[in-house]
Amino acid sequence: MVSMTVNHSVKVLLVEDNLAEANLYQELLKQNGCQEFSLFHTRELRETLQEISQNTYDLILLDLSLPDSEGLSSLTVLLEKIPNSAIVILTNTNDEELAIEAVRLGAQDYLVKRQINPDTLIRSLQYAVERKQTLERLRQLNQELEDQVAAQTAELVKVAEMNYIKSEFFSMFSHDIRNPLHTIQLAAQILQKSDEKLTMEKKRAHLEMIGSAIKNMSYLLDEISFISQSNTTRLKVQLSHLNLPEFCSQLVEESKFAALEKHVEVEFNLNGDFSQTIWDKNLLRHILSNLLVNAIKYSAPHSTVIFDLIRQEKTAVFRFQDQGIGISLADQQYLFQPFYRGENVGNISGSGLGLAIVKKCIEAYAGEIMVSSEIGIGTTFTLILPVSTL
Repeated sequence: MVSMTVNHSVKVLLVEDNLAEANLYQELLKQNGCQEFSLFHTRELRETLQEISQNTYDLILLDLSLPDSEGLSSLTVLLEKIPNSAIVILTNTNDEELAIEAVRLGAQDYLVKRQINPDTLIRSLQYAVERKQTLERLRQLNQELEDQVAAQTAELVKVAEMNYIKSEFFSMFSHDIRNPLHTIQLAAQILQKSDEKLTMEKKRAHLEMIGSAIKNMSYLLDEISFISQSNTTRLKVQLSHLNLPEFCSQLVEESKFAALEKHVEVEFNLNGDFSQTIWDKNLLRHILSNLLVNAIKYSAPHSTVIFDLIRQEKTAVFRFQDQGIGISLADQQYLFQPFYRGENVGNISGSGLGLAIVKKCIEAYAGEIMVSSEIGIGTTFTLILPVSTL
């Protein structure tokens, strides 16, 4: 690589195999008295590629006829290697069409060798640098605009998704509130109109229906209140002594009515000593009751839900296994999002809040939850929580 230095602010690399013509361009710059450019020279594409890998140039003066490259192939390679440098094509009078094609591909300008004089050379170099800088600024502005559009589009999509989720939620909420209200209304009407005809057993059954419906409404309202609170404030774990096996047995007992409605058996198995352990009863209730209720709700009739409690050295394992409808792999990735429900739930009621609440409680507890499921076979949720002791 030959250096032909003129005091400068712009570095120009001349790629020209004819040394006489290279010297001519240096002389043209001198005649013009231009001190804006510093000219360097290479003779072949191979030498040029080596040079640009080691040094940075603002502008390339490129002859399309080189010993190791002919036509537009040189330009294509340089555009790929140095996309931020301006390129001016040097061409003979008989290949001006080729030069125009080169400009279309990305060169900033072209010069016909026999028509070059000091003014046209300087003007072309200045124009090429300015044009490249303008194009680069436009590219940056366009990129910024695309980024802004992408960000605004993402925000609009997020808003649309939230609106859809809210719409779905209010639809489900209306449905889930209306069902127990209808049950209460129906049972109350029967008691009012047929009080004297009903046996004590029938009356008790209708009163139990009313109580269960009220409990379901209260449970749904509690879920909504809890998920709202957890989104605004961080959940805190408050540990105290708790007879964990007895607590789990109580949850199973509370789920008896739901299990009877589905004709499902609940089997609770205990393995290990939990006598000296302390727990957050409120968080545990949200976690275990939701997982147990879901296991029952999505089980097949006349099947068994297995609830295992296992003590390990530093952790407790809670496992809920059902023989129900199962959860598809596609649904599993969204399982813990608020209001999300699987595609195969059909007309099984639910708010889509239960597992979102479970996830938030487990995160507060620094625990983990795993899901194993197969459509039509069943689902197993395995929950691991750290054990604290007195």
